[in-house]
Parts: sequence; structure tokens; C-alpha cells
Amino acid sequence: MQKPSRRTLLRAPFAVAGAGLLASCSDADSPSRSGPQHRAGTAKFVPQGPKGFVNPSDPEVLATERKRGAGPVRTVTFTAAESKLDLGGRTVHSWAYNESVPGPLVRVTCGDVLNLTLSNRLREKTTLHAHGVRLRCDMDGVPDLTQASIEPGTDFVYRFAAAHPGTYLFHSHVGMQPDRALYAPFVVDDPKEPLKYDQEWVVVLDDWVDDIDGSNPEHVLDQLKPGGSMAMNMHMGMGPGPGSASPHRSTSAPPASPKSTKGLGPDRVLRDSHSALLHGEGGNVSYPHYLINGRVRTNPSVFQCRPGDRIRIRFINAGSETAFRVALGDHPLTVTHTDGYPVKHQTTDALLIGMAERYDVLVTAKDGVFPLVALAEGKPGKGLAVLRTNKGKNLPSPDARPGELDREIVSARRLVPADSVRMDNRKTDRELRIRITGTMQKYDWGFDHRAYDVRQRHAVRAGERVRLTLINATDMWHPMHLHGHTFAVAGLNSEGARKDTTIVLPHRKLVLDFDADNPGLWMLHCHNQYHSESGMMTVLGYQK
Repeated sequence: MQKPSRRTLLRAPFAVAGAGLLASCSDADSPSRSGPQHRAGTAKFVPQGPKGFVNPSDPEVLATERKRGAGPVRTVTFTAAESKLDLGGRTVHSWAYNESVPGPLVRVTCGDVLNLTLSNRLREKTTLHAHGVRLRCDMDGVPDLTQASIEPGTDFVYRFAAAHPGTYLFHSHVGMQPDRALYAPFVVDDPKEPLKYDQEWVVVLDDWVDDIDGSNPEHVLDQLKPGGSMAMNMHMGMGPGPGSASPHRSTSAPPASPKSTKGLGPDRVLRDSHSALLHGEGGNVSYPHYLINGRVRTNPSVFQCRPGDRIRIRFINAGSETAFRVALGDHPLTVTHTDGYPVKHQTTDALLIGMAERYDVLVTAKDGVFPLVALAEGKPGKGLAVLRTNKGKNLPSPDARPGELDREIVSARRLVPADSVRMDNRKTDRELRIRITGTMQKYDWGFDHRAYDVRQRHAVRAGERVRLTLINATDMWHPMHLHGHTFAVAGLNSEGARKDTTIVLPHRKLVLDFDADNPGLWMLHCHNQYHSESGMMTVLGYQK
């Protein structure tokens, strides 16, 4: 068997993106573009907040980046713009990178320097976040914390060393923009890749509501808040809740009046959702479509290979409010990585993938046509793609449900890190305890009963081993993400798989250990986009 080259694009992982998958990747800096540009290091951004903390472009940040090395420069251009998108026969008008959904696949090799120009051709501000990447703080893409938002008609150059191989995700970090098509897969290849496989399949999962019967994500968020359709239909009779509006909020849609839902599109609030796997509600948004690689289940993308081929599947959940239970009919999945980091191989029938989590698996293709199904956990609906190893014309039914979905599911807490990435056993230098708070009735999500404020700081110091205990005091599950770092998840084993995003179940606590090795200001937040935009974000800051 041969390893695929890092530039190989395998058949139809993104039917819509076509030849643009490499996003104009080259070895030279891109030529000057029309419109103002902002390049790394040309202007320091200092956010609001207390003094005595390392700011995004401070010398400590630049010194840490230099240690990551400086390999070949790979240049990419993304244009964020209003776009007409084909979801496999269903046309919508939304916002996208380079007019495709998902956005173009970007591939570099570990050690490369990525030079990504984001050209903002939207009518509002935006940014770009490299989710899961341990990068320099001023390239992290958090508006008002690590950079000023990118104004309409201007460009921003994100430049950073890709120091660790893995499966990652680009997405906007402004308002509800990620619940459109402002996301794209990002793969950092390992030049010493230990896995042996014949082909690779990048599988991006998403929940879709934008431009379906008049809906958009801002309207859905308004429906969820007090006075919106959630409160009206539950007969709560409540006025606006105490949570403050997010400073990231998109301005494209006017806020709803407190007790009216006129003009908000169809009611998208999901009631009576339940998931045994998530110990409660699966979610609160009823999405009309669930996509795999940008296509609805009635017209799925098809991955073609030969019987006996060993395939590496890179799963990415780009959804905003949906966990997916994923299985490939008649095939076991061998889990090799989670969130970009290798684990000791473990076989499972299905996976539960929370928002922004990534899993890499190996499968050996059987002869035939097989459904890859992403079941919306605790919700009605699913996504579908197809693995085909013969020339038959028949595809699985859009309602296909492989039996593997109801068999063994290996959770992240049961995964054991590979020896190469296991954290050493050292004493804890600092402990942080943060309560996850809020209710559906008030939609006042936050930490320790506080909504997000850019001036918040949970202090750490460089070089510390930090133990972060997240205590979920709510009735909902939350996929929690820490920027700029990976952590070890304490679970059924004492070692803990390395991750950057993990599910915290309702009325449970989760203990995460990480090394404070990347100075700056870093967001900790729920990756349910509707929760984070309602206040469930905070900041970890490195003290000088």
C-alpha cells in the first residue's frame, strides 16, 4: 500500500467546490489585491481589559511563534461574499468562502507557514478562526479580543506556522455567520505519516437553515430568546431575559420585538427533543436540512473506490447546533485520531461527534454501495453520503439507517492517547473551576451566571500545568472549546485523549488538564453557536 500524496484530492469529497479545493495554494506570497490589507505584525491590536496580561502581539507571543519554525510559505485566498449555493438540487442564497459549501479544502504540510488572505466582500464585518490550531494569538480571529473585525471591502492576512499535523476547521467567529457557509476544512499533513491507507475522504457535516422558507440564523436566535416563539409557544409569558447581547452579533437582521415573531420566518424551535446519549435534549433548533459535504440526503455526494481499499475518513462537524451520530453501513470504524491528535486505535460501530469536533477513522471498503449516515442526535433528520465500490446505478434510500448506528459507540472519554502525544505526569500548578450556567426559558447562557464580556480574564501563567474543571449546572449538553491549546480529557482512563473540543453532559463535570504553553488571550466557549452568541464565552489570559 502507498500513502497518498498530500496534494491528492480524492474523488468527489466536495462536489460543489470542484477545482477550487486547494484555494489557490502556492509557494509565493499573493500579489497585492484591491482594497486595504492588514498584515500580521504591521499593527498591534490591544483589546479592552485589565493590564498585566500578555496581549495578542506582545513579544511573548512572537517568541513562541518563532519556536514553531518557518518552513515553506503556502499562500491561500478566501473571499467571503454573498453567494448562490447548490445544496445538491436545492439552491439557496447565503454567505460563503469562494462561493462553495463547504469552503475550499486547504492542505499544508506540518512545518509550513500558511499565508491566508481573507477578502471581506460581505456587507458586514467578519473574521476567520483556525479551529483547533495552536497558533500565534493575533492570528486567532476573535473579534475585539485578538484583532479588530475585518471591515467590509478590506482584506486581512492570517499568517502562522502550522506546527502540528491533524484535521482542523476554518470558520468565521462573528455572530451567527458560522451557521451559514462561512466554514472550510483544513488539513495539516504529517511528512512522517505512520498510517498506511490507499485513499482519503474528507467528510464535513452541517446543519442548514439559511434561506429556507425565509429563515436565517439571526431570526432563529431571536425565536429562541424570551418573547420569541420559544416563549410564546411554551406559554411562558416572559419578557426579555437578563443576558446581554453578544458583541459578536451579526447586524444583518433586525432584532425581534419582545412579544412578536412576525417576519422571523417559520418557527424553527425544536420541542420535545431527547437523546439518551446526551442525557437530555439533543438541541433546540429544528433544521430543515442536514448536509454532508454540502449536499442534502436526496442527492448525496458519492465517494468511489475499489473493494479492499483502505480509506482514511476525516470527519468534521461544522454544524452550529447539532451533534451527529455517524456510521458507515456494513463497515466498522477504526478510530485513529480525535481533534487532530492520535489515539491508540479502537474499533467502533458509530461515533457521536459534537459541534467542531473532528475524528479520523480507517475503514476497509467492501464490495457494493453503502450509506454513510449522519443522524442528527436527538432531532428528526439526517445527512447522507455514499461509498461505492462498483458501477451499479442504485443508491441507498435517503431514509437509510444502518444498524451500526444503534450498536457500539466509543466516546472520547474512552479513547487513550498515542504514546507520542501523551501528557507527562506532573503536578498541577493552578486549578480553575468554571460553572456552566443558564436555562432554556431565559436563554441566559453563560459561565458562573455571567454573560460574556471581552474584559474578563481567568488568569494563568506561562509554563503552568492547569487543571480546568467545568461543572455543567444546566439541563443541556455543551461542546466546550478552548482556543490555542489542547487538553487531556480525564475519563475512564487516567491518561486522557488530547482534544480541543469536548462534550460536557448536563449536571456532570469534566476535568481537563492543559499546559500553558501559548501566551496570549484565549477564548473558552460553548460551540453551540446559539449558546455562545447568548453569552457562553469567557477568556483565559496569560499574566505577564
